[in-house]
Amino acid sequence: MTKEDRDRAEARFSKAARASQEAKAGKNDRDASTKAVLDNMAKLKALRLAREAAEPPRTAPVKKARAKPGTKPEKKATPVLSDWLAGQQSGGRRT
Repeated sequence: MTKEDRDRAEARFSKAARASQEAKAGKNDRDASTKAVLDNMAKLKALRLAREAAEPPRTAPVKKARAKPGTKPEKKATPVLSDWLAGQQSGGRRT
């Protein structure tokens, strides 16, 4: 094995070792940020539960009764066009 071959092999080994160390450092960073997010979520949940426990209980909203099936809703009488136009003219609008 020549000196050049040894240098190449050593460079490959050191490159692999460096990549391994960087991967470990990256994993540690991800783990730390994940732990921080989970801790924050737990703190917020505890605050929300404490706030809800301190509030008086809410009453459920009352639902409106629906019309029976088969009955038609009452229609409001729509104004006749001539009445509407007369109202517009008396109000000062040109039609």
